[in-house]
Amino acid sequence: MQFGICNLSIVPLRLETSDTSELVSQVLYGDIFKVLEQRKQWSKIRLAYDSYEGWIDNKQYLEITEEHYKLIKNQPLKLSTDLVDFVQDKNNQLHTIVLGSVLNSLGVLGHSFEGASSDYKNVKSEIITTAFKYLNAPYLWGGKTPLGIDCSGFTQMVYKLCGYKLLRDASQQATQGEALSFIEESEPGDLAFFDNNEGNIIHVGIIMQDNYIIHAHGKVRIDRLDHTGIYNAEKRTHTHKLRVIKKII
Repeated sequence: MQFGICNLSIVPLRLETSDTSELVSQVLYGDIFKVLEQRKQWSKIRLAYDSYEGWIDNKQYLEITEEHYKLIKNQPLKLSTDLVDFVQDKNNQLHTIVLGSVLNSLGVLGHSFEGASSDYKNVKSEIITTAFKYLNAPYLWGGKTPLGIDCSGFTQMVYKLCGYKLLRDASQQATQGEALSFIEESEPGDLAFFDNNEGNIIHVGIIMQDNYIIHAHGKVRIDRLDHTGIYNAEKRTHTHKLRVIKKII
C-alpha cells in the first residue's frame, strides 16, 4: 500500500482517469490518502478523512511513508481559518492555501505557516458563523472551497472547521445523526435534506434561526425553509422538496 499527501492548494478528484472527467470532489492542501491503484499518469486514492475515492493526477501529490501517514492521521486536525492564506517552503517561496486546509503536514512537507488556524471543537452555535465565511461562494459541482463549492461540500467543510465529521455526499450525510419529526424541533446548525421525484437525496443545507436556511444553490445563499422545502423569495417558488431534518450534534 502506498500513501500520499496533497502539497498543492486545490487538486481535482475525478471520476475517471482524464482531465475532462467529472469532478467528484477536491483534495485540499495537507489532505492525506491511501493510493489504491497507480497508473502511468493517474492514481486512484481514498482520502483519510472521509474515505472518499477518486482519481488524482500523479503530478499533483507527493508520496509519503506509512509512518508519516499514520502520524498525521492520528493527530487532532489543525485547519487554516482564513479565506485565503499561504505557506512558505524552504526556498522562501509562497504557496497559496484556502479555508479549511490541513496544517498537520507542515513538518512532513517542510513548510511554515504563520496565519490563523483552529485545532479545537467549536460549540454548535459557531456552525452558522462559520457557514457565513462561504456566503456568496459560487456553486461548483465537486467543489469544497470559497472559490467554488457544492451543497454537501459546503456542509462538510463547515462542520469540519467546527470540529465535527460529515461524509462527503448529501446522500451519505443523510445517514448520519438523529432524524427530527418537525422543523420546530430543529436548532441552528442542524441539517435539512431534500429529495427528487425518485426519492433520492440530492441536496442539503444548514438550518438557521427563524426558519431560514443557508445552502449552496447557484451560490451559497440564504432562503426561507418551511414544511414543503426551500422557498426562493426572488423566484417566488419552492426550489427543493424537504425530505428529512437531521441533528448531527
